[in-house]
Amino acid sequence: MNFVYAIAASIIVSFISFTGAIALALNEKTLKKILVPMIGLSAGGLIGGALLHLLPEAVEKTTGITPYIWLIAGFVFFFILEKALFWRHCHGGGSCEIHPFTYLNLIGDGIHNFIDGLIIGSVFSVDISLGIAATVSIIAHEIPQEIGDFGVLIYGGMEKKKALLFNFLTALTAVAGTTAGFLLSGTFDGFTAALMPIAAGGFIYIGASDLVPELHKQPDKKISIISFITFLAGIFMMLALKLAH
Repeated sequence: MNFVYAIAASIIVSFISFTGAIALALNEKTLKKILVPMIGLSAGGLIGGALLHLLPEAVEKTTGITPYIWLIAGFVFFFILEKALFWRHCHGGGSCEIHPFTYLNLIGDGIHNFIDGLIIGSVFSVDISLGIAATVSIIAHEIPQEIGDFGVLIYGGMEKKKALLFNFLTALTAVAGTTAGFLLSGTFDGFTAALMPIAAGGFIYIGASDLVPELHKQPDKKISIISFITFLAGIFMMLALKLAH
C-alpha cells in the first residue's frame, strides 16, 4: 500500500508542471512582458536550488571533495551538451528556431524530478506520514520552479502547448524515480550522492551561462529591474524553503 501512495504522490508532483498553463490564457503582448521576469525567476531558482539544496544534500552523503568534483563534472557535461546541440541545430551561422538552452533545461529538470522521485519513494517506504511531508515540501519548491521553467521554454522558442507537453513529460521522471527509490531504498545513497551534484552543476551552468546573459540583453530598464527582482526572488524562495526544512 505504501508503494501505491508513493506513486500517487509522484503523479501529483508531476502535474505541478501544468502550473505553466496560466500562460496559455495570456495574450502574446502580456506574455512577452512577463517572459523575461520569468527567466529571472527560473535563473534564481536554479542557482539557489543548486547551491542551497542539491549540493548541501550531496555533501551530507559523502566526504572530501568528491561532491565538488561531481559538480564540476555536471557543469562540464552540460557545457559539452549545449555545444553539441548548438552544432546540430544552429550550424551554418543561422539563428536557431529553438535555442539549445531549452533542451538543457528539460534535461536538467528531468534529472531533478528523478531525484525528487527517489526521495519520495525512499521516504514512503519507511513511513506514509513522512512521505506526505516530503511530498508537500517538494511541491512547495516545484511550483515557482515549474512556472520559471515554462517561461524558459517559451522564451527559447517553443510553442506554448508544446512547451507544456514537454514540461509534463519531463516531470514524469519523478514517477520513475519514485519506483526506483521505493524498490532500492537504503541501497542507492552512493548513486544519489553523485547524481545530486551533477544536477547542481547543470543547474548552475543553465542559470549562469544561459539565463543570466538573457537578462542582460533586455534593453527596457523597467523590465530589467523587475527581472532582477524576480531573480532575487527565485534565490530567496529556495533559501526560505531551506530554512523551513
